[in-house]
Amino acid sequence: MEFVSTTQAPQAIGPYSQAVKHNGLVYTSGQIALTPSGEMLENDIVKQTHQVLKNLTAVLAEAGSSLDQVIKTTIFLDSMDDFVTVNTIYAEYFGSHKPARSTVAVKTLPKNALVEIDCIAICK
Repeated sequence: MEFVSTTQAPQAIGPYSQAVKHNGLVYTSGQIALTPSGEMLENDIVKQTHQVLKNLTAVLAEAGSSLDQVIKTTIFLDSMDDFVTVNTIYAEYFGSHKPARSTVAVKTLPKNALVEIDCIAICK
């Protein structure tokens, strides 16, 4: 088992790793709209979704993977009213690659984020 850490994504805000590699897979922790320096983006679902996906991309790269190697994602939304917006941005990042996915609405997210995404991907 190998713990993954990159300065290109925000550091964990608790006692966990950005990701863990094991047996050819990488399991990412949920990413919210923190910048790599730890600043939370404004309350805007478009900006937050882009930042979350940039963070995931950076963590996956550090693990020797990428979005086109993702097997499964889970999206947590503060409001299902944002589903279409998040889905549109998500499709921009994943293109024709369509991993399995779950999307759930939650009461609150860390730092009052509007969206959080985690994933499982194949890695080197």
